[in-house]
Amino acid sequence: MTLPNLSAGCSMADMANIDQVEDCWEQLGEICGTNPDADGKQQIVPVTYMNSSAALKAFCGRHGGIVCTSSNAHAVLEWAFARGKRVLFFPDQHLGRNTALAMGMSLDQMPVWNPYKPAGGAEDPSVYADAKMILWKGFCSVHQRFTVDQIERARKAYPGVKVIVHPECSMDVVNAADGTGSTAYIVKEIANAPAGSAVAVGTEINLVNRLAAQYPDKTVFCLDPVVCPCSTMYRIHPAYLAWALENIEQGNIVNRITVDEDTARDAKIALQRMLEVHP
Repeated sequence: MTLPNLSAGCSMADMANIDQVEDCWEQLGEICGTNPDADGKQQIVPVTYMNSSAALKAFCGRHGGIVCTSSNAHAVLEWAFARGKRVLFFPDQHLGRNTALAMGMSLDQMPVWNPYKPAGGAEDPSVYADAKMILWKGFCSVHQRFTVDQIERARKAYPGVKVIVHPECSMDVVNAADGTGSTAYIVKEIANAPAGSAVAVGTEINLVNRLAAQYPDKTVFCLDPVVCPCSTMYRIHPAYLAWALENIEQGNIVNRITVDEDTARDAKIALQRMLEVHP
């Protein structure tokens, strides 16, 4: 596999590394137990968002867990709860919280695990034993910027505007919006919006700009007035991609990325489980 720019990455993915997750897993095992319950369910099922390292996907593969995307998070959590009493969800707390709330869980069932604090930061570790969703203290730096105030300003500036946001936004922002969903959802909503309508979007600016250019008969704009692109993701831009493809055409593999055999095998297990889940 080739990465057109080795400095590209994901700040959210960097918020959970394998050492931290394994340490968390060990501590949760002491709190919640490690043996299946009377119904044969796992005590905890690990679920990692696609925006995570191969090592974390492999961790899920080894421990009866699974990978999710923002499109299939609901279906993946249903899969996980059919097999376990609790879910450890990483690295994005907001996608986990927003999806769980939409499934009818309450906030008191969703404690956050802070990997930089003893016992995850809980004054009473038993909160994790009582939990349904244990949320990792991670977030997307871009989606963290969107606020309820921005939504209110958009509604004042464009009466009748439809506000749609990505589920990596905070719970308050998701609750204040008219709709929330994955990138595919956002694209579909704008495509289906009637001509002349206004749509305010809470997601990465490059997608918003592309959709605004694609649908000039609609007013499509980003909620955040201070444009904030994903600086790590956007390091792979067309020039780097063209450079990598030209080298491949010439038989020269640049910036080759390799994964060891054990990690690849276990990560594939978690990914295959995801592919077998139908949203």
